[in-house]
Amino acid sequence: MMKIELDITSINDWLNFPERPILISGPCSAESEEQMITTAKQIVKYFPNNIFRAGIWKPRTRPSSFEGVGEIGLQWLKHVKQETGMLVTTEVANSKHVELCLKYDVDILWIGARTTGNPFSVQEIAEALKGIDIPVLVKNSLNPDIQLWIGALERINNSGIKKLAAIHRGFHSTEQKQFRYSPLWSIPIELKTLLPYLPIFCDVSHITGKRELISIIAQEAMNLNMDGLMIETHFNPDIALSDAKQQVTPDKLYETVDQLQIRNPSDKNKTSLNKLDGFRIVIDNIDSELISLLTERMKISEKIGSYKKENNLAIFQVDRWRKTINRSIELGKSFGLDEEFVKLIFTRIHDESIKKQAKIMNQEIDPEIINKLFSP
Repeated sequence: MMKIELDITSINDWLNFPERPILISGPCSAESEEQMITTAKQIVKYFPNNIFRAGIWKPRTRPSSFEGVGEIGLQWLKHVKQETGMLVTTEVANSKHVELCLKYDVDILWIGARTTGNPFSVQEIAEALKGIDIPVLVKNSLNPDIQLWIGALERINNSGIKKLAAIHRGFHSTEQKQFRYSPLWSIPIELKTLLPYLPIFCDVSHITGKRELISIIAQEAMNLNMDGLMIETHFNPDIALSDAKQQVTPDKLYETVDQLQIRNPSDKNKTSLNKLDGFRIVIDNIDSELISLLTERMKISEKIGSYKKENNLAIFQVDRWRKTINRSIELGKSFGLDEEFVKLIFTRIHDESIKKQAKIMNQEIDPEIINKLFSP
């Protein structure tokens, strides 16, 4: 596992809100001062510790779309802060945005997915933040590449920003699925594993793309012990100029958050903890057996690779693979295992087996080159 170190301040020292989840809500885009103030007053009625968000500059795919109101929206954001006492936040994509946000006393900045995917843009923002004491939240890139996400966090941290957090907003997928962006929970889980002290928020609205699915993703974020939620909120979502379908009313926001089951990060009950430890010991033993069995399986794959080389046989045998995967799926289903889960596991095992055999077939080639050729 890679080693990563960030020098960051505990979120409790710069955002010590009593309730969990920490909530960031407000409209997708600043559209008018009336829209901003009306929405903010309705939100603060329910959530006095809410962080009010609004997009000032909107990075749209096509220039014909609404691209934000620009600097005047920062004036409206400042009025929201004065009228309600809420902290305010918006997205920045370049040094000019940072300069203007500081001019209008924006409390928290966030870096969007498109920007995170461009190290040049992130570095420009990092340079603009040197010597500035302001919290920065970094969204994952559109592509499911944890290295880009980590790299952006490192660049901002290297500029001296210690009030730092991540935002999981889902990932682009070519497949048509239920959600606008695929949650791919394994990636924020890996980030938390590498950086357990890093706060992570979940941008529920962008993952779902539909307001009716927000409660599902919000609850899953709480199940995974995320620190907070970003939920786009508009006093009248149906007339919103951007992402209308994924915004909720302040009343619906309250209903959603009120119904969340907040999970304890750990079990302090000694009796329950002893029982949980017992289960974990069993799992650890099973995991050890799995590793041992996988090791034995790969040894057999290497013997098969040697046989294929000696007899001039192709590595990939399509009929054999089809029989193996179909048999594994059917067997897994008979034991109640999800078909996609079994397929994923055995596909990865097969890929590793192919890699082992390729190294035997091509002993004159650097093994690291083969590793890269067969990387998923």
